[in-house]
Amino acid sequence: MAMEVPDFLPTSLLKERSQRPLGPAFELTAEEAILRQLEALKDNDHPYPDHGIEVMYRFAAFDPFTFSTYFGTVKDLGQFERFRRLFHDRVYRVLLGHTDSKILSSFHPSEHEFKQRVWIRGHRPGEEEVFEFTLSQRFGGVRDGYWLTESLKHDGKGLSKHIAY
Repeated sequence: MAMEVPDFLPTSLLKERSQRPLGPAFELTAEEAILRQLEALKDNDHPYPDHGIEVMYRFAAFDPFTFSTYFGTVKDLGQFERFRRLFHDRVYRVLLGHTDSKILSSFHPSEHEFKQRVWIRGHRPGEEEVFEFTLSQRFGGVRDGYWLTESLKHDGKGLSKHIAY
């Protein structure tokens, strides 16, 4: 006896897909990839704690088995927990739940590389910082054509360096 195959997808599938973290996609431009990451960090704890940081980890272009300069200095970021802790550090925490962002400049050093400086206003009074995203477009493999984040660097000026957590 043959079972009838439904001509629709179960509603549970849509719910499961909407709860998974966003990540890189072939159709995203470099600018859209940065915007997607910033939006995820703005609402970092929705639908679950540190969802926004998980989105950033999915966009990260480093090899988890080697040391990385993703944050400007050489660090072992292979495990998600190490990556997550750096976002809760004084320098990068302004990104978590930020209230406003503004693109300061954008630059294509080459056809497959993109840099963008972004000003961020944190949710704590007087908290604001500037960060530089560097993205590169991948060639070959499962992420062929995807824009991934090579680095996220703080500009070092520390406008909110005296703000308590």
